[in-house]
Amino acid sequence: MTLPMIALLGLLVLMVVALIRHQERATAIFGGAMLVTIAVGWVSTETMLRNASNSGLMTLVMLVLISIALEKTSVLRRISSALFSPSVAGSTWRVMGFSALASSVLNNTAVVAALLNAVRSNKFVAPTKLLIPLSYAAIMGGTLTLIGTSTNLIVNSMFTETGHAGFRFFDFTLVGLGVLAGGMLVLFVMTWFLPSVATEKSTVNEYFVEAEITADSPLIGKSVEAAGLRHLDDLFLAEIIREQVIIRPVARYDVLQAGDKLVFSGNVEKVMVLKQFPGLILFADENGLATQSLTEVIVKEDSVLVGRTLKSTGFRARFDAAVVALRRDGARISGKLGEVRLQPGDFLLLATGPDFAARPNIAKNFYVLSGVTPDDMLAGWREKLTIWGFLGMITATVATGASLFVGSLFLLGALLFTGCLTVNEIKRRFPVEIWLIVTSALCIASAMASTGMADWISTFAGTSLSGHAPIVTFIGIFLLTYLLTELITNNAAAALMFPIAYSLSLGMGVDPFPMVMGVAFAASASFLTPYGYQTNLMVFNASSYQLKHFLLTGVPVAITYISLCILLIPRVFPF
Repeated sequence: MTLPMIALLGLLVLMVVALIRHQERATAIFGGAMLVTIAVGWVSTETMLRNASNSGLMTLVMLVLISIALEKTSVLRRISSALFSPSVAGSTWRVMGFSALASSVLNNTAVVAALLNAVRSNKFVAPTKLLIPLSYAAIMGGTLTLIGTSTNLIVNSMFTETGHAGFRFFDFTLVGLGVLAGGMLVLFVMTWFLPSVATEKSTVNEYFVEAEITADSPLIGKSVEAAGLRHLDDLFLAEIIREQVIIRPVARYDVLQAGDKLVFSGNVEKVMVLKQFPGLILFADENGLATQSLTEVIVKEDSVLVGRTLKSTGFRARFDAAVVALRRDGARISGKLGEVRLQPGDFLLLATGPDFAARPNIAKNFYVLSGVTPDDMLAGWREKLTIWGFLGMITATVATGASLFVGSLFLLGALLFTGCLTVNEIKRRFPVEIWLIVTSALCIASAMASTGMADWISTFAGTSLSGHAPIVTFIGIFLLTYLLTELITNNAAAALMFPIAYSLSLGMGVDPFPMVMGVAFAASASFLTPYGYQTNLMVFNASSYQLKHFLLTGVPVAITYISLCILLIPRVFPF
């Protein structure tokens, strides 16, 4: 290996280590690596600009934007109401089936977010029996079509950059159906071992609500019992913070003083009861926002709030909202609400101002679960145009073989022209992270070509692997991609493994199609932990699950998924 090849290899190793340690900084890590390749001359600025405007990448971006309009239709809401019945088995199959089907054409994170509250509030089946199946089925459903998951589109964009035609819309479907059928069957069996929590009280009881006694409050000098704070409906006074001293547990005879911070836990739907006590103000009231209408959100993994306190973030100015309550599953929260350091997956209950819905940073920092939604829902002819326009685009692409890029370009233009999609929404939801990761990955692949590393890998494959069956290399690539997906993120794993898989297949003299298809399927799988994929984290924080529940359910599903992929991909797409 030459010195540039060794240096590039060192950069790739450093990237993997950084991604494992800092998953939430994937965009910065890929962007930094791209800048290094440009700085040392491995990639020219012309090549970088060509990669940034890759037709496959632009198709991915436009489809993500089109999905914004699809999310605003009533399809998911109307169908979700028919998913539940007294039959646990029937409800489970309907939830898994609809989640998988919807995820084949919509962003799976959006699908899970849309169904989350419906599952949690259904009156027939314990949500803990349905939430993990909801997430896992959405992941597997994304493998059914080219647009089912961003991972497929990322691999497609990198494949087209090599001069190939890319994937067709239904190239994934035959393998995807086999994997989905086997995975859902195993998943259904494993749901028998999931806990059955009949209500969601186990989750709402963890909410952390802070109220303060004002200087002129008539509660001053009264005991907790005399003030009427001891036997509130579904709210429990957990601690009193007096200056820097935390009083816990709170006794009925503890006397209240001006400036006391009262920390309650319980059902946030009862939080307005605290407003009935004169001289007792909620944390959000200090920001001057009304708390009659509340919005529940989840802090995203890459949010600017992670690791910071509410007081240090300028929350009101940044989001035109104030935090009423906070919940963190799996951990007890103590101390002042404004001084709690936020973590990915934290639930926040927000009192929102009039500008909240229009803020471009809401979607970047939160998953909005209920209450105020940033955009108006589509209805009437606009809803029909969005749904039929999308179906028409897919039909035309499949029937005529026309470019998906052209179809998505015209549909996006029609949605903008008719007001189904606004420029504000595009600015707020533009997939900057995916665009930068793919552009950086294409630049790294270009660096591998310019330094000779791609040729070296091909030569190595032609000499060292010539005596081995291609299936052996395929299995190795698949398992390594899957391991990276569990350790880092799905998009990052696909971006890193594609150039290696492609170069190996060329060196072995076999069709690269099944190799890159294996990368796409392996990078789409994340079943072992709640932290490896967004939908897993969402259902984890919306329930009383523990890590063992994901391992118990996920290990059999992962084994089934891997086995079926390794069996089916080479049969459907021979080397």
